[in-house]
Amino acid sequence: MAPRGRSREPSGPRSLALALALALAVWLALCRPARALDNGLARTPPMGWLHWERFLCQTDCGEEPRRCISEQLFMQMADLMVSEGWRDVGYQYLCIDDCWMAPTRDGQGRLQPDPKRFPSGIGKLADYVHSKGLKLGIYADVGNKTCAGFPGSYGYYELDAETFAGWGVDLLKFDGCNFGTLELLAEGYKTMSWALNKTGRSIVYSCEWPLYQRPLQKPNYTEIKQYCNYWRNYADIYDAWNSIKNVLDWTAYNQDSIVDVAGPGGWNDPDMLVIGDFGLSWDQQVTQMALWAIMASPLLMSNDLRRISPQAKALLQNKDVIAINQDPLGKQGYRITKDSNFELWERPLSDGAFAIAVINRQEMGGPQAFAFSTAILGNGLACNPMCSIQRILPASKDLGLHNWVSFLKVVVNPTGTVLLKTVVIKERLLTDHSNGHSLDVL
Repeated sequence: MAPRGRSREPSGPRSLALALALALAVWLALCRPARALDNGLARTPPMGWLHWERFLCQTDCGEEPRRCISEQLFMQMADLMVSEGWRDVGYQYLCIDDCWMAPTRDGQGRLQPDPKRFPSGIGKLADYVHSKGLKLGIYADVGNKTCAGFPGSYGYYELDAETFAGWGVDLLKFDGCNFGTLELLAEGYKTMSWALNKTGRSIVYSCEWPLYQRPLQKPNYTEIKQYCNYWRNYADIYDAWNSIKNVLDWTAYNQDSIVDVAGPGGWNDPDMLVIGDFGLSWDQQVTQMALWAIMASPLLMSNDLRRISPQAKALLQNKDVIAINQDPLGKQGYRITKDSNFELWERPLSDGAFAIAVINRQEMGGPQAFAFSTAILGNGLACNPMCSIQRILPASKDLGLHNWVSFLKVVVNPTGTVLLKTVVIKERLLTDHSNGHSLDVL
């Protein structure tokens, strides 16, 4: 109790100042935007399956029942992600892209799925996906229409975020078609980020902000990372070697501005894996898998898991490659040299290890040899004083111990890649053959 004769609450000018200060503090706390980077998600690049490149915008289930964008397609993929081991190696997000919606919003202004193709609703599909130990991703657009002409989220950001959270969605791919001005584009991406965080549900936020901004204005990646968990920089990938080459060339050319910003919670996204489809040779599929691991890319397959070759499946499920992609240090790799038809890329990994990719860009002839000094790897640290080297792709092989002035020669098929991993050896056991004693040498 307060002493007799003394008020329990301050009064007068001082009390008014305190009340105003408290009100201001509360207002700032409520209005301060939550940062998507602070949502605790995507600490490693997300892995999963996305329908777009393989299935596009097929909405005619009468003519194409196995290919149309429907709840049946996603339920089948969810079943296969469990039964065929995809979930167990890390592929957990099952993502819907464009063309899932009805042509109009409902009477309350909410987005709604096409009732014929998704008769059970997105919430029921999310429940099914969650029952499999997987997570559901969905698609929307920052503008007034999606790229395929369905209702956009402009003017409905908070309502759409609440709708997705209510359905149990775990990831949002937010496209950038029909955005209007650059100011509206930036405002839309930021507002949706705040709206998603306000729902209280953990929803990974995938942006295409820099992709649409870059032709008109240089992206501010520090700002983008404050709002997005990963972001697209370059045009849509398609099922052809030329598309893979274009992504790699663009990434290498722009690496000084994009590599350092990537890390736990925010990643550069070179778009979908098309391994297991039609357009890439085996060596080109190896190259995409190896370089997507080097680039710390989200691994979002776009293929038909009902019809995938054992060879493509084994590549996509290669645990050593996935471990490189998911390395907790979270540093993106980069190209360190280009020599005639060969490129050498590296990625720093945990505990002083490095992933190394050697690409043969020649598109004619046969396999070629490429020799390089280990001294150029990791600024001279990758094999200092010694390292073990493992070849991971195209087939696993132990390449033994090397020191920091070793020369390594690899043979690479045209358009193929050899993926290596170096592990620093700080101690090794030497045997003194003259006296039979073992020596620990630093």
